[in-house]
Amino acid sequence: MERIMSDEKLLEIKELKKSFSGIYALSDINFNLIKGEIHCLVGENGAGKSTFMKILSGAYIPDSGDINILGENYTKLNPNLSKSLGISIIYQENDLVQNMSIAENIFIGNEIKKNVIFYDSRAAINKTSEFIRDLGINLNPLDKVADISVADKQFVKILKALVTNPKILIMDEPTSMFNIKDAKKVLNLVKRISDKGVGIIYISHFLEEVREIADRISVIRDGKSISTYENSSKNIDLRVITKDMVGRSIDSFYTREKNQIGDVVLEVKDLKIYEEFEPISFSLKRGEILGFSGMVGSGRTEIVRAITGADSFYSGEVYVNGSLVKIKSPKDSIKEGFAHITEDRQALGLGLRASVLDNISLVAIGKIFKGIFNNVKKQKEAISPLVNNLHIKVPGVNTEVIYLSGGNQQKVVLAKWLLMDQNIYIFDEPTRGIDIGAKSEFYSQMSKLCKEGKSIIMISSDMPELISMSDRVLVIRDHKIETELIGDEINEENIIEKALGVN
Repeated sequence: MERIMSDEKLLEIKELKKSFSGIYALSDINFNLIKGEIHCLVGENGAGKSTFMKILSGAYIPDSGDINILGENYTKLNPNLSKSLGISIIYQENDLVQNMSIAENIFIGNEIKKNVIFYDSRAAINKTSEFIRDLGINLNPLDKVADISVADKQFVKILKALVTNPKILIMDEPTSMFNIKDAKKVLNLVKRISDKGVGIIYISHFLEEVREIADRISVIRDGKSISTYENSSKNIDLRVITKDMVGRSIDSFYTREKNQIGDVVLEVKDLKIYEEFEPISFSLKRGEILGFSGMVGSGRTEIVRAITGADSFYSGEVYVNGSLVKIKSPKDSIKEGFAHITEDRQALGLGLRASVLDNISLVAIGKIFKGIFNNVKKQKEAISPLVNNLHIKVPGVNTEVIYLSGGNQQKVVLAKWLLMDQNIYIFDEPTRGIDIGAKSEFYSQMSKLCKEGKSIIMISSDMPELISMSDRVLVIRDHKIETELIGDEINEENIIEKALGVN
C-alpha cells in the first residue's frame, strides 16, 4: 500500500555552501523535506553529508545559503535553536556516556524532574521501559551502556532521539551495527515514526535498504546536489543511484581476482573463550581471505580479540608458522606479525584528537621510527605514499582525524597497519559505514595484500562482501564454528541458514 504524505514542507535548503580553510565541503546543496516523508540522502564518504548534518544541528555555520524551517528563514542555526525547532540527530559516532545507565543516557538534557527540582529516576526508568517495549527490543533500562553490545548502543541512541518528540529526525547510518533481523526492526520503527508526521532524513550506504524505505532519494557528490528521485514504487534502479554517487559505473566493485593459496600460517587449536564454551579450532593459509560470518553476538569478534591478546581466554593454543606463540596483549600479537583493524574505529582504532600523521605513525614508533625524538620529516615521507595510494581526503597530514569522514577515518586505520607491513591482517567489519568507492579501495588493498603473501581474517555482516571476497567462510553461532563453506557453498542461503541454526 502506497504511503500518503502531507505536502507541508518542514525544511527547504537552497544553495547551501560551507568551506574549511578555503576548501569547499559544500558548494551547492539544495534539499527539502516534507512532513511524514522518509527522504534518504546518499553519497560517498567525503561527499558532504556530515557537514550538511552539522549545519542543521547548529554545530557549523554555513558560508551562505538559505535555510527555511517550518516556514521561517534562517541564515544560520545554533544547537539550542536547532533543538527548539524540533531537529534531532542520531549520529553514526558513539555519543553515549559509557558509565551511565541506558535510562540515564536517554534522558540526558531532557531530565524528568520531581517537584521541579530533583531528577525523577523512577519516572525515567518507567518511560524508558515503555520505549523499549514499543520498539520490541531486549534491553534493561538499568544496564550500563559500557556493558551492552555495539548494536544495542545504537538502539539506545534511537530511543534518546525520540524522547524529544522531534519534527525532523536525521538518522546517520542507523543500521550499520545491526544484523538482518535487528536492521528490519529499525526500518519498521522508522516507518512508524514517519507515519506520525515526523520528517526523516535517512543517511545510509546500504542501497537495498534505501530503496526499501525511501519516499525520495537525493544524491550528493563532492559537496553538490546531483539528483533527486521519487521512489513511490520502491523499485528504483540502484545502478543509476551508484553512478550518480561516484560519477562512474560500479559494476566491477565486488569482483576479486583470486591468487595462489599457500601453506598454513596461523593455526588456532581448541580455543575456549570461557570454560563453558565449546573449543574452536581453525587455520589460515598464506594468501587467503578467511571470512567469519554470524549474527551480532555470535562470538566472531571475541575469537579474534582473544587470539590477538585484546581479551583473555580460558584455554587453547595459537601457532604462527608452526610455532606455538604466547600472546597475552596486543603488543605481543604485533610482534608476532598481526594487524588488527577493529570494528569500532573511533573507540579502538584512532586517537580522534591526534593528527593523521600521528595516527598512522603510532604503532610504527619504536620499530620504523626509532630514537628519543620523533623525526617528523621522516614520518611524513613514510606516510605520504599511503595517504595518496588510499586516496585519503584530507587538507594536510596535520589535520585532526576527528574532522575526517567515516570512510577516511577507516583508511587512516588501514594505513597505520600497512605501514607496519604485518603478515596476518584481521579486518573486523572493514567497510561498515563507508561508501561504495571507499569499499572498492579497501577490497583492492585486501587483494593486494593476499597477492603479496599476506593472510586475512575478515569478519563481515555485509553479505555481498563476504561472498565475493572470501576463499573460505566459517559460520560462527553461539560461540562455536557451525560450519565451514568453500567454493560454491559460499552463498547467501547457506550462510544465513547456518548463522540462524536452520537445519
